[in-house]
Amino acid sequence: MGRRRNAVYLVIIVSLLAGLATRKAFFFNVAYAFAGLFFFSLFWAWNSASGIKLQRHIQSRRSQVGQTFEETFLVRNTGLLPKLWLEVYDQSNLPGHRASHVISSLGPRSEATWVTRTLCVQRGVYHLGPLRIVTGDPFGLFQAERTISETTPLIVYPPTIDIPNFYLPVGVLSGGDAQRQRTHQVTTNAAGVRDYATGDSFSRIHWPSTARRRRIIVKEFELDPLADIWIMLDSDQTIQVGEYDPTANGEDRLITSTGGGFLLPPTTEEYAVASAASLAIHFLQKDRAVGFATHGQKQEIIQVDRGARQRTKILETLAVVRAQGTIPFSRFISLHGGEMARGTTLVLVTASTRESWVTTAHELIQRGLRVVAIVIDSESFGGRPGGQATALRLGRLNVPTYLVRHGDDLRLALTRPLIAAHAGNPR
Repeated sequence: MGRRRNAVYLVIIVSLLAGLATRKAFFFNVAYAFAGLFFFSLFWAWNSASGIKLQRHIQSRRSQVGQTFEETFLVRNTGLLPKLWLEVYDQSNLPGHRASHVISSLGPRSEATWVTRTLCVQRGVYHLGPLRIVTGDPFGLFQAERTISETTPLIVYPPTIDIPNFYLPVGVLSGGDAQRQRTHQVTTNAAGVRDYATGDSFSRIHWPSTARRRRIIVKEFELDPLADIWIMLDSDQTIQVGEYDPTANGEDRLITSTGGGFLLPPTTEEYAVASAASLAIHFLQKDRAVGFATHGQKQEIIQVDRGARQRTKILETLAVVRAQGTIPFSRFISLHGGEMARGTTLVLVTASTRESWVTTAHELIQRGLRVVAIVIDSESFGGRPGGQATALRLGRLNVPTYLVRHGDDLRLALTRPLIAAHAGNPR
């Protein structure tokens, strides 16, 4: 475009000089014609950049690795002149998202739409936009740009797989199908009502039943056998192995296997995050009270809860957590496990082969906690050996242990424990 404008400038100058030298009207007419062309092109380019409305529509601001994110764009020409061509450049940072588009022509008061579908290959929080619109005049002398700076956040959850069975230890109020026990204590679980007995507290009186039956009726309570489950993820950066580029061959790398699992990025971090996310969904679907804790960029503690809201909290945390922690896993589980009540089940997800965290897990077991270990075998990712030995040490402590290797289908790896405690049942 710069060369074309320079050519127009040159024609105008030469024509004016020739007209002044020869006094012939032809040269002045040529100069006036090219000057008119110049200003006409400038006006057209300015007008083409104005009178444009561009909208992007998304069905949800949340997606998940392995799912296809769909986005619809609508461009409307609100002006009275046609737009000969429009180039729309999308500056979103979602890996593999190619929403840029070229519109060859757009008539007055008309609109154009297109749909972009992107396979989500990497968890995280991304922004959609801003957008840059480039257009110009029919003669290619000027280019006009317009930027739409608004952005929309998109959160991509880590992949999860369905786990048909998961092995949990059974103990006192451990969390399983243990028989419910009636108690004289007031708990959150009301089992029914009965007639008043001497010694019953007034706080146990069920007033609606008392008024209806015209005698004192009290509530009966029971202990909840479904103990809390805490998932603890090791985000210590010193024990992580593997690197990958999420923008390189993303669709080829993310393959759904016949077993229902994913061919995950070859890093211990991604395997650990996918395992933790899958287990959280598994327990929440069974109406278990689940908590989550990790220490990546910062400490993340999600107190135990049930339901869809807890699911969203955990998945959003796992979407952004990065293995940048500086606290050893042994210290982390010691600090937080020491505050938990007896019977609580800890699910420890780590790629560490250090003896210290196994020792700490043993101390928590002696305090009455139940421990399940998910060991990511760093040797299979090209890291230091010791995953198998760590699993065997845990087995000697009667800790149900799952060993996950690079290339494993998580559906199978998290269903069949390498080491199973003698007093356990599949859940």
